[in-house]
Amino acid sequence: MTEASTQLSRSETRGKLALAAVTLGSGVAILDGSVVNIAVKAIGTELEASLAQLQWVINGYMLALASLVLVGGALGDRLGRKRIYLIGMAWFLVGSALCTVAQSPGQLIGMRVLQGIGAALLTPGALSIIQSSFVPSERAAAIGTWAGMSGIAAAIGPFIGGWLVDNASWRWIFAINIPLCLLVIGMAWWAVPESRADGIRGRFDWTGAVLTVIALAALTFALTDEGTWGRALPTIAYAVAAAAAVAFVVVERRVGRPLVPLSLFGSRVFSAANAMTFLVYGALGAIFFFLVIQLQVSAGWSAFAAGLSGLPVTVALMLLSSQAAALSSRIGPRKPMTFGPLMCAAGVLALLRVGAGSTWWDVLPGMVMFALGLSLLVSPLTAAVLAAAPGDHAGVASGINNAVARAGSLLAVAALPALVGLVGDAYQDPVAMTAGYRTSMIVCAALLAAGGIVSWFGLGSGASGVSGAPGASGPSAADEAAARVTTTPDLSAGSEEPR
Repeated sequence: MTEASTQLSRSETRGKLALAAVTLGSGVAILDGSVVNIAVKAIGTELEASLAQLQWVINGYMLALASLVLVGGALGDRLGRKRIYLIGMAWFLVGSALCTVAQSPGQLIGMRVLQGIGAALLTPGALSIIQSSFVPSERAAAIGTWAGMSGIAAAIGPFIGGWLVDNASWRWIFAINIPLCLLVIGMAWWAVPESRADGIRGRFDWTGAVLTVIALAALTFALTDEGTWGRALPTIAYAVAAAAAVAFVVVERRVGRPLVPLSLFGSRVFSAANAMTFLVYGALGAIFFFLVIQLQVSAGWSAFAAGLSGLPVTVALMLLSSQAAALSSRIGPRKPMTFGPLMCAAGVLALLRVGAGSTWWDVLPGMVMFALGLSLLVSPLTAAVLAAAPGDHAGVASGINNAVARAGSLLAVAALPALVGLVGDAYQDPVAMTAGYRTSMIVCAALLAAGGIVSWFGLGSGASGVSGAPGASGPSAADEAAARVTTTPDLSAGSEEPR
């Protein structure tokens, strides 16, 4: 990574403002991602949205973020990290402003896609700016500040979002972003020095990026369809998704600087860790999507109370992730990445009792068990992914894992509602919602258990000393795209929880 011409210090005003700009910018994206689930019921009621449309309110954002986050990092390294970060913040601001005035589900979905594009541009920039702009002796401390404040943002998201939905309007969860984005843009414009990676040669892999968007968009559409378009159009969408996926593999094998170096998947550990990520974070996205709706529709909880239900997860990750990382370094990632998902599955099964008249005592035991399992697996997962890749591919390995996690959440939220019988406005009926919720929790528990099984057999007993992917030599465009960010995957539809 090429350093900025001006090196910053946290003891100087400019350094403090630069760190505040990237920390607050990341926090805005995290806050937005963690509060939208809480507002789903209120959005559906006001805009008369079907469940499929509410899925797209979440998935439109996730689709743009999952498919373009590697592109955002690569553009920052090529065109300037400060420039792309500012463009991303401005884009996110415009998307947020338009979300506040959306008058129909279709308008809100379109603006959420716009928001997701902005998030994809700004998300990789925060840590890459810290890494390139601060003096080497202060980078670890600066990253620690960023991580701690990001954790706080994730923790307060449910409080702020629930309060705004209950006491003002769901539109305020987007409107609150506007002054924050303006503040970030002002601070970053003045304080952040420009930097970019030198020596990048060859064309950017636009073909791979476009094929990623087509494959994910077509598959998400097909999975979310409730029969509105008959059988023909979803069938065509499945075919388009499959064709785009095959074309992506072909292109990535032939292009000189691939967006995703497929040689990384020659490592059994890397492949197993990403398969486990897809299963676990797919379950995670669906769990929070269904749980907050179930608590509001069937149990009669307020949006604020429903938002608080996920607090044990944030607290456990903040307090226990470092201990889990230390445990994994001693015994290897195989056991934490196996028993963590199994503990999560047990917690999800305990949440089956949530329904009419449920109290905190019906929710907390399952959520605490789920949170403990998640905190056990998250840090070892990140470490396993990075250790399985050669050093010059550590950035892209982390980026791929984050994209896989987002894609898992995206596709699970797209597919599960129709599979469990929740279509149209059925989610507003407590009886139908409870039946669909409980079936979905069983499916999510099965996904989590499958993730643990994949880890046990995929990582193997020697996974503590994982080796790099064979044949992965030389830098790729995706290395810049990942921006050397070593954060854990998305925890709730667009949030990014630091390790």
